[in-house]
Amino acid sequence: MAIVLEEFHVNPWLQIRSWTHWFISFLIISMLNPLLSENLEQWPHLNELVQCYKADWVKDESKYGHYESTASASFQNQIFEGPDTDMETEMRLASARHSKTEDATDDDIPSTSGRQSGHFGESPLPAYEPAFDWENERSMIFGQRTPETHSAQYGSVLKISVKVLSLSFQAGLVEPFYGTVSLYNRERREKMSEDFYFHVLPTEMQDAIVSSEPRGIFSLDAPSASVCLLIQLEKPATEEGGVTPSVYSRKEPVHLTEREKQKLQVWSRIMPYRESFAWVIVPLFENNSSAAAGGAASPSSPLAPSVSGSSTQDSVAESHSKHTFDGKLAQYSSGSSVVVEISNLNKVKESYTEEYLQDPKRKVHKPVKGVLKLEIEKLQAGHFDLDNISESGSVTNDSIDAGDRFTDATFTKCPSNGSDGPRNGNPKWNTVEGKEIRRNGSNFISGKYPDYCAEAFHAFDFRVMTRSEPFSQLLHCLYLYPLTVSLSRKRNLFIRVELRKDDADIRKQPLEAIYPRDSGAPFQKWAHTQVAVSARVACYHDEVKICLPAILTPQQHLLFTLFHVDLQTKLEAPKPVVIGYAALPLSTHAQLRSEISLPIMRELVPHYLQDSGKERLDYLEDAKNVFRLRLRLCSSLYPMNERIRDFFLEYDRHTLRTSPPWGSELLEAINSLKNVDSTALLQFLQPILNMLLHLIGDGGETLQVAAFRATVNILTRVQQESSDGAERNRFLVNYVDYAFDDFGGRQPPVYPGLSTVWGSLARSKAKGYRVGPVYDDVLAMAWFFLELIVKSMALEQTRLFYHTLPSGEDIPPLQLKESVFRCIMQLYDCLLTEVHERCKKGLSLAKHLNSSMAFFCYDLLSIIEPRQVFELVSLYMDKFAGICQSVLHDCKLTFLQIICDHDLFVEMPGRDPSDRNYLSSVLIQELFLTWDHDDLSLRTKASRILVVLMCKHEFDARYQKHEDKLYIAQLYFPLIGQILDEMPVFYNLNTVEKREVLIVITQIVRNLDDASLVKAWQQSIARTRLFFKLLEECLILFEHRKPADSMLMGCSSRSPDGEGPVSPKYTDRLSPAINNYLSEASRQEVRPQGTPENGYLWNRVSPQLSSPSQPYSLREALAQAQSSRMGASTRALRESLHPILRQKLELWEENLSAAVSLQVLEITEKFSVAAASHSISTDYGKLDCVTSIFMSFFSRSQPLAFWKALFPVFNGVFNLHGATLMARENDRFLKQIAFHLLRLAVFRNDSIRKRAVIGLQILVRSSFFYFVHTTRLRVMLTITLSELMSDVQVTQMKPDGSLEESGEARRLRKSLEEMADEGRSHDLLKECGLPENALEALPEASAGNRWSWSEVNHLSQSLLQALDAGLEHALLASVMTVDRYAAAESFYRLAIAYAPVPDLHIMWLLHLCDAHQEMQSWAEAAQCAVAVAGVIMQALVGRNDAVWSRDHVTALRKICPMVSSAITAEASAAEVEGYGASKLTVDSAVKYLQLANKLFSQAELYHFCASILELIIPVYKSRRAFGQLAKCHTTLTNIYESILEQESSPIPFTDATYYRVGFYGERFGKLDRKEYVYREPRDVRLGDIMEKLSHIYESRMDGSHTLHIIPDSRQVNADELQVGVCYLQITAVDPVMEDEDLGSRKERIFSLSTGSMRARVFDRFLFDTPFTKNGKTQGGLEDQWKRRTVLQTEGSFPALVNRLLVVKSESLEFSPVENAIGMIETRTAALRNELEEPRSSEGDQLPRLQSLQRILQGSVAVQVNSGVLSVCTAFLSGEPATRLRSQELQQLIAALLEFMAVCKRAIRVHFRLIGEEDQDFHTQLVNGFQSLTAELSHYIPAILSEL
Repeated sequence: MAIVLEEFHVNPWLQIRSWTHWFISFLIISMLNPLLSENLEQWPHLNELVQCYKADWVKDESKYGHYESTASASFQNQIFEGPDTDMETEMRLASARHSKTEDATDDDIPSTSGRQSGHFGESPLPAYEPAFDWENERSMIFGQRTPETHSAQYGSVLKISVKVLSLSFQAGLVEPFYGTVSLYNRERREKMSEDFYFHVLPTEMQDAIVSSEPRGIFSLDAPSASVCLLIQLEKPATEEGGVTPSVYSRKEPVHLTEREKQKLQVWSRIMPYRESFAWVIVPLFENNSSAAAGGAASPSSPLAPSVSGSSTQDSVAESHSKHTFDGKLAQYSSGSSVVVEISNLNKVKESYTEEYLQDPKRKVHKPVKGVLKLEIEKLQAGHFDLDNISESGSVTNDSIDAGDRFTDATFTKCPSNGSDGPRNGNPKWNTVEGKEIRRNGSNFISGKYPDYCAEAFHAFDFRVMTRSEPFSQLLHCLYLYPLTVSLSRKRNLFIRVELRKDDADIRKQPLEAIYPRDSGAPFQKWAHTQVAVSARVACYHDEVKICLPAILTPQQHLLFTLFHVDLQTKLEAPKPVVIGYAALPLSTHAQLRSEISLPIMRELVPHYLQDSGKERLDYLEDAKNVFRLRLRLCSSLYPMNERIRDFFLEYDRHTLRTSPPWGSELLEAINSLKNVDSTALLQFLQPILNMLLHLIGDGGETLQVAAFRATVNILTRVQQESSDGAERNRFLVNYVDYAFDDFGGRQPPVYPGLSTVWGSLARSKAKGYRVGPVYDDVLAMAWFFLELIVKSMALEQTRLFYHTLPSGEDIPPLQLKESVFRCIMQLYDCLLTEVHERCKKGLSLAKHLNSSMAFFCYDLLSIIEPRQVFELVSLYMDKFAGICQSVLHDCKLTFLQIICDHDLFVEMPGRDPSDRNYLSSVLIQELFLTWDHDDLSLRTKASRILVVLMCKHEFDARYQKHEDKLYIAQLYFPLIGQILDEMPVFYNLNTVEKREVLIVITQIVRNLDDASLVKAWQQSIARTRLFFKLLEECLILFEHRKPADSMLMGCSSRSPDGEGPVSPKYTDRLSPAINNYLSEASRQEVRPQGTPENGYLWNRVSPQLSSPSQPYSLREALAQAQSSRMGASTRALRESLHPILRQKLELWEENLSAAVSLQVLEITEKFSVAAASHSISTDYGKLDCVTSIFMSFFSRSQPLAFWKALFPVFNGVFNLHGATLMARENDRFLKQIAFHLLRLAVFRNDSIRKRAVIGLQILVRSSFFYFVHTTRLRVMLTITLSELMSDVQVTQMKPDGSLEESGEARRLRKSLEEMADEGRSHDLLKECGLPENALEALPEASAGNRWSWSEVNHLSQSLLQALDAGLEHALLASVMTVDRYAAAESFYRLAIAYAPVPDLHIMWLLHLCDAHQEMQSWAEAAQCAVAVAGVIMQALVGRNDAVWSRDHVTALRKICPMVSSAITAEASAAEVEGYGASKLTVDSAVKYLQLANKLFSQAELYHFCASILELIIPVYKSRRAFGQLAKCHTTLTNIYESILEQESSPIPFTDATYYRVGFYGERFGKLDRKEYVYREPRDVRLGDIMEKLSHIYESRMDGSHTLHIIPDSRQVNADELQVGVCYLQITAVDPVMEDEDLGSRKERIFSLSTGSMRARVFDRFLFDTPFTKNGKTQGGLEDQWKRRTVLQTEGSFPALVNRLLVVKSESLEFSPVENAIGMIETRTAALRNELEEPRSSEGDQLPRLQSLQRILQGSVAVQVNSGVLSVCTAFLSGEPATRLRSQELQQLIAALLEFMAVCKRAIRVHFRLIGEEDQDFHTQLVNGFQSLTAELSHYIPAILSEL
């Protein structure tokens, strides 16, 4: 009968109760043992014992939980791009290269643009716990029960299978040989197992039917050098005068002749009796000394770890893979079998006992010339699975998958032959072992496994009888070993053994009780030993195995008959002759193991056992005890221990009611059990417990208590003496789980009695009675009684409904009697009190008791009505209400952990029919309480419990449907409500715990339906806000940041670098999820690339897989990293990991981060949709929930998959809520978004960059839609661009050390251009998954699309201008300090670029102002201050909230033309949080005007100061600040006086010098072929500026370029210049007054034009260049022409910068005579000017005299006459005079005459002014004048008359 598996199906709330019945068929009792078939009813204890061994094991499948999980999803590589990475492209290229050979797809890069099953990304929980292992998590629960394999499997760790392959002799094999193999310990010289018989027949004798290649299987505890195989061979007894056995051992080669062969064949057919032939000892395990004692053969041990092939002596051991014998080995494929050839068989000369084998005094036996070939195989792990036996009978030793419930493979449900079924048991885990019964020692399993039965003989292991463990099978047999018979004369002696019932009738047949030698044969009546040939002392080594009757009576005995046989064939075959008899009564000797000696009787007479008959007997050898034999009783029915026998006897008398009613003997027997020695107690543990429980179940009260106490005592002893120190002793676990079957329904169940007796004891204790020390033991063993009670109930439940239930229906819960339930409640209450009190004392017993009680409830949930169990749970919660002491609270958490691990936890009802799951509500309540507990370890535990439970549901194969997940989410949803109600509790958790809680929250929300979610947002605005705070926490805590991410993560102020705010993942305390995951990863050692490991295909295998500093084993590496955790920083910890683990850690973090971000995005989208319909409560004015979460999204490092999913949502949100999001209230949000979009527009990865462009376009569209224009958005983008530029590296170093534009800047430029690219927009939208009309701005009321590409273009251009200005500024970084001009210009450009944003405009102007002050360019610095004041004034006038009007702005513009005259509303558009009007106040304008005033004073440009003060005065007037007004007017007075002083100075005042500089040469870059006018301080001469500019530009020349200065000011033709040389042309220029006549030929003297006070504002300059037309560089006056060049600059000086570009250049030419006339007229004008200048008082004479003397000396002193004279000689003498036109001639003469007249008048004035000391000088002047007049008269005779 095969194994039958019964199973019941589930009802929705009741646990799958699959009490799996295992009927591994042990034939009916009579078949099992003919001698047990007597009626056992009169021996109840025997009945109990037999039942105990033969009953089916009943095991509850649900007890240890049953969990089938779905496969966890494998991780994809998430791509986290930094600004400078483009891994997406790299991976695509890599996979393209890859897929040429393999079929790799693009799946490496997960696309999330399409949704997976309505979700954006993978579920966050599996990403958090990728290696969730329910087994492992359960095993961590305190007091967790672990299942045991059944005790039948304890025995041996190791099994060895031996198969005889062949026997061959040199002489040839003609007669049959027989042999035994047993395990033998050579040190102790004793047999360890029974014999395994085999025979080898000569080929011609073999019968086709018998395929006898038997295999013996031996058990061993552990390998040991002293364990050997003892092999003994025998053959038919040798014929006297026939062929002797010596033919097999001769030295010289010999072959049997045909005649000898015939003789041997005939003889072996007629000779049934055998003699010993040879023996050998084969050591199984390698020993250091290879020589074995006593000449034993020692082939190198076949089971050495190396399966070695070498050998000592002559033997050879080959691995069978090398050697196949007869083609038969090919079918054994298990790698551990070894073929051993044994060639040193020791030939026996005479009969022997086993003791003599290694006796050194005995002679060494001759070796046999033959080889015995064995196949020896080690069957590992002691489990020997029917499934794993292949048809040939070889045991294939598949390792059982470690994931299985029991790693020990056991007899599970099997297919009809051993090869076509599943290899590892069935999927249901219900692996319960079959029971073995021994028939001739082999496992007898009925007819189903014919091959197996024939071949596998399990040799009984004698150590079973001495082991301290319960008997697991019915054993009742006697091994008999006849040893010696000493007679006075030689005989050929053998012995016949038989078992007789009594001695009354000597002709009666003996019992059939002897085990046969051939497997499968029936029991025999007798057995024969070998023949001891012609021996006086006959020795034997035979083993006879006898099956004993159940009850031994005094009459039952063994009878030995001694025969002599003649070994010759006379007329007929030899017949044995009886020599004598010996008898051994069983009842007196059976339990003896020692040797026994018996006398030999000549004849048998009736009643030969009785003393009365003994006188009539005749004995051989003087009645000496000449027959020596040994017995070995192996019985699990007959206890050796007397106290156990007494107990059994009294139990029988009590049960059969034969004892007196008071039963004191039984009480004594029960009490004396406590003194039984432990081995005996353990061996009979199961039957003793069964009997005691029977007494507890239906004895009287006294008996019940006694039996209970005895039970407790026995359990405590067993528990204490258990070797492994486990909380639940394995023998007891086995008893409860397997053996206990509640008497198979033959008696009432145990649980009511057990509950009552224990309950009354507990109540007595509770009332304060003394119950003795036993009570502590009861508590320690409570687990056993509780599990027993549960199993008893479950068995009753199954029996009640087993037959009546239609198949496929659920077993209804067991209805407990009210009294029993009350009793259990009271007991539970008492136990709770114990837990509570003992916990406070810190006793560990309390924690174990707590776990046991939790498991009690756990088990009951599957059996009785769950609501009854809830009463127990509620009782527990009342006892442990609220936040208790840490120890108690810990117990409470453990209790919840255990109960909630129930298989049907999700399907449990509520306490009231209307409620939802009661357990889940208790759990949520308690976990939340715990998070507020002071003990931090408890908070961690609570978080972990939650995550593990969620994982269990998530991966549960039963709950994969959408509606199941929704149901579970709704169960846990109240938890989110509790957290929102008391957020501080959440905030007090540490990072790891917060993560655990958040991951659960995201999981719940993911599976919730929209309706439930919306409910969560309907309660209040604040609560909704808190909900989103939790989501933000998710983003913060699960953000994945690469070490290099810090750069572009946002403004440094937003997210400071370093480990501060970056949440640590792999921290000092590895979060539990990582621990599991890394441990899982470390199990998978480095495999060849390309093999998927456990479902995760690691795409990137690091090149430095085993770097020298890293241990190779990943487990070691992990352990090392974990042990070195203390005190290291997060980064160091990450570094300390093995590269592969670090990679896996990264992959884990990436996927987790991606899953969480996508989940939050999904919730945000749902929220946005709900908010659009106004169905929830949130702040609709600002939508702060949406804005804050979006800012959080953008500011964190996100994977590519997230960016791809984000923008469709972004677009949707702006479609629905654009008005709110674009409103002023959300400026901060908009600014942040704009910043991050620009930041993303810098990324190298194109997918992200393009999406950023789309994002910017969405903002532009919203701006058009709601405001019709983009002014404010422009301000916003300009501001953010400015912020971004401070973060982005816009330059990079070229190889030659100079700077160039960086990739980031180029990409930003590209993005800004694409933003305005109408042509590409359609494709971009399509690529990013947005609708084609996403950019249409069509308000409902308006007719047309408000989107304007031209305006977008303008926006793009203004941003590009700012980018360029910033870039230029950055490129100048290296020359900033050298080239101050360029530096100032770059600040100026930045100021202009950021003009739309007053704050930035002002900021850069002030930078420029500082730069000018450093250079001491005071006028330029003052202009910057004026410009700043102008910006503020414009804004104030635009807002109409100032004292100034447009006229004032116009007045300011006269000073600084850069101040724009347009007063627009743009300034107000710049009202962005942190920017704008708040700073633009009247006071700030005044501040900058005062600064300008101060700087202009330093520049001595006083007339500007006056204008500025006139702008400040109205402010003070309006404020009636008279003190300030007084100061102002004082300052004004000083200013006007300074102006007067400047004007009256004899030396004309110049405020600056001006130079024209031309640049020619490609190294000048943008300056090449441009001219600038430089404004320099008035003391800078031409040489100074040359030196300055040479210094600046020489530093820019490289090796191939040199710098030249062009020495003159002629026009330069750039194309004619030398290549490779850079030229500077520097010329001094004069400013041109507004009303000046540039055509005048006069020489210009600057001071002449400073007539009145006027603004010194110049935008035109001139310089004169002399030249000749004849090609000579220099000529006489008559050839000297003059070119006057007038330059127009871009803007006027003083400007905001020191140099202005020349935008226009014009030139005039003057002929030589015009030059001469001009020169003379200039001098005349100078003198006249000096004479006519009005002077205020006489005191001014001195300065006047000095200037007059200076001019006169230059005009008439003799030594300088050359000026006027040279003109005359040049033009009025000879040839030139004829060349002049008459008009020119007259002009020249007139000029000369006027000049002389003015000189004459001047000399007269001089005479009036001089004093005594100047008389000589005057005389010189007069002489000079006269001589000059005389000279001139030669050319102009009229001069004399004129003067």
